[in-house]
Amino acid sequence: MPLHIHDFILFGYLLTALYWDVRYTRLPNWLTAGGMAVGLLYHIVTNGLQGLMFSAGGLLVAGGIFLLLYIFKALGAGDVKLFAAIGSLVGIELVLYFMMYSVIFAGIIGIVILLFTRTFLSKMTAAFFAFLGSVLSKDLSQLEQFKATKSTKFPFMYAVIPAVVTSYYYVLTV
Repeated sequence: MPLHIHDFILFGYLLTALYWDVRYTRLPNWLTAGGMAVGLLYHIVTNGLQGLMFSAGGLLVAGGIFLLLYIFKALGAGDVKLFAAIGSLVGIELVLYFMMYSVIFAGIIGIVILLFTRTFLSKMTAAFFAFLGSVLSKDLSQLEQFKATKSTKFPFMYAVIPAVVTSYYYVLTV
């Protein structure tokens, strides 16, 4: 599969998102909404109605799946909008690869952070008791408090960039 113009637009977009996520720990609405608009417009101009379906499909699938993760507080709203924008640029198939690898890389990064900060055992124990307390009391406030104060957080773009590179590697070499 050869690279197309929208792939290079994606790379520039991701580098901008990486900067904002690392520097400010947020993705501004102008960046995410702008990415969606660029993806939709590019595909409409280049492929008409078929391009609109391609782009809108990627936007809706990525945004919808990551919206579920946002509801369960696994991701921030900016990450949902980021992946909707990415989906509008690359379509359903490629964005699903990006999403899968992003979640895998995020898990690996989280484990590495826990291991290198030597807090793995204490955080896992605290997480277990927060979860157990929430289940037994049928009140999620203990779990919410744990996630707000003790959970390990890092910019999600640290997982997105290697996910995109990995996906393109496998798509281009297969």
